[in-house]
Amino acid sequence: MRIVIIGAGEVGFHVAKALSQENHDITVVDIDPEKCRRASEHLDVIVVEGNGASPRILKRAKIEGADYVLALTRVDEVNLIASQQAHVLGAKKIIARLRNQQYTQRESIIRPEQFGVDLVIHPEKEACQEIVRLVRHPYANQVVDFEGGRLRMIAIRLEPDCKIIGKSVLQICESNPSFKFGVVAVLRDSETVVPWADFVFEQGDMAYFIVRTENLDLLLNMLGTRNEKTNRVMILGGSKIGRSLAEELQDEMSVRLVERRREKAAQIANELEKTMVINADGTDVELLKSENIHEIDSYIAVTQSEQTNLLSGLLAHHLGVKQTIIHVTTTEYLPIIQEIGVGSVISKNMSTVNSIIREIRSDISETALVTFDEIDVEVLEFNPETGSKVTQKSLAELDFPKDSIVGVINHHGHLSIARGSSQLTDEDTVLVFAKQRAIPKLRKLFVA
Repeated sequence: MRIVIIGAGEVGFHVAKALSQENHDITVVDIDPEKCRRASEHLDVIVVEGNGASPRILKRAKIEGADYVLALTRVDEVNLIASQQAHVLGAKKIIARLRNQQYTQRESIIRPEQFGVDLVIHPEKEACQEIVRLVRHPYANQVVDFEGGRLRMIAIRLEPDCKIIGKSVLQICESNPSFKFGVVAVLRDSETVVPWADFVFEQGDMAYFIVRTENLDLLLNMLGTRNEKTNRVMILGGSKIGRSLAEELQDEMSVRLVERRREKAAQIANELEKTMVINADGTDVELLKSENIHEIDSYIAVTQSEQTNLLSGLLAHHLGVKQTIIHVTTTEYLPIIQEIGVGSVISKNMSTVNSIIREIRSDISETALVTFDEIDVEVLEFNPETGSKVTQKSLAELDFPKDSIVGVINHHGHLSIARGSSQLTDEDTVLVFAKQRAIPKLRKLFVA
């Protein structure tokens, strides 16, 4: 596929990185010479320096007939104008990143479809949905749904009292025959491992499990993890994410929102009647103590300053909050903070990247469904071809790359967790978890 990406910031860069690794023809456009240099040095893409809303620049990027145009700059108006130009020049499908959610409201005078936009991605909305999933699953560091929510992948740090420490994958599978689950990745000492049957778990591991949603409680019981409900939430920051979170959660739990600016705090208090709004500095230790921070189930730092989010998150964790969620924009921080173990880390940029990749994959036979910055593993979907190697032997008998594992098999809508004895057919759809270096060898197993 030929894809033109307008905007080489954090979102555009990571989308280009993920898609270029799948051998698509990628062109990146940006007006900033530094961002263009970064893309040229680190990605296998064509880079065009210039204004992405300019017809002349878009023609240089050969936008005519492009399968996808992704308008991903930080400025909504530039993205809309670029989308309109791309539509006029003949791009087949256009995805635009818009931060202002008013553009997609029914009463809006200006609608994205007037500019030729086929799909709108709201970064703050994507991040909000990811945070809400974590709040509703406070035992997890990451939660990702697949197959319309029928499957759930959760990341859990193995604390000293975890029941599976010192046991191999094979041992815990044999000890729990009543349900099936998959272990698709483990983060240990900053290194990602794709665990096979002989892998032994250690204290401090961040383990990524996949399970049918109805079996989630069985998995938690196996780990010795309590599925406690979140009742009390404190949100730091009256940002778009903070306000959206409070509005989403205030009907089902007690929500307090801390905002440093007095006028903004008063405005939010008028808008969100069921949320207690506190005008204060969230990095003030005495304030946190006076608010009985140790009784808070979930502390969510989503100010527009990632330094403030990191500091307040560390303070809240130290003062005894059960769950800490920190929002950052610099994606390089994600694996470092996860390794420190102060809580969950969310990036609206990576949430946006994954939403875009999931959309594009509907036109591709196999591609990454989800990419992670925390772990060096991607989730891929394959459809075995008739006569391919994977349809001729069981998974255990195949020469699978060591850095990959089949997680889930979808046979005519019936989902099953893969095992070594599983036999694939050309009527299956398969979720595979793999490191990038294993993907070329994987492809050969699924083609005839």
